[in-house]
Amino acid sequence: MINIAIVYTSLHHKNTERLINGIKNRYDITLIDASANKKADLNNYDIIGFASGIEYGKFYNCVEKFLNNNLPENKKVFFIYTCAKDNPRFTDSIKNASSKKKATILGQFGCKGYNTYGPLKLIGGINRTHPDDTDVKQAITFITSVIEKMNCQTKCNT
Repeated sequence: MINIAIVYTSLHHKNTERLINGIKNRYDITLIDASANKKADLNNYDIIGFASGIEYGKFYNCVEKFLNNNLPENKKVFFIYTCAKDNPRFTDSIKNASSKKKATILGQFGCKGYNTYGPLKLIGGINRTHPDDTDVKQAITFITSVIEKMNCQTKCNT
């Protein structure tokens, strides 16, 4: 059995939390809130996910700081994020931090999330219905593919 943890922070409207709770309902995973926990032993996890809303074009600082302080070298990782408007470059900074830990990146998943930041508040926000059930199902499909990729790598290396 593959041991999976997701380190996350979900602020604003709890968009990211909705995704990871959907994943947790399908898979036996450990959730670690990076805004409440500064330290955790990640050595016993086969796969470690990092999940966050996007702030100023990147993951919340506490998630990246958690990665820098706690991720052991040579781990397999993935990324999940929610945002106003998707841009695959939102993971650039956290990918760079993972590379410094010699991590293998198994993939990333991003989707729209309800956003009322700044001037968007004046118009009631955007993406009011996201993440929706379809987004949650797509996140679960993403995790399933990550697990399959891990299983394949394990079988291919034995």
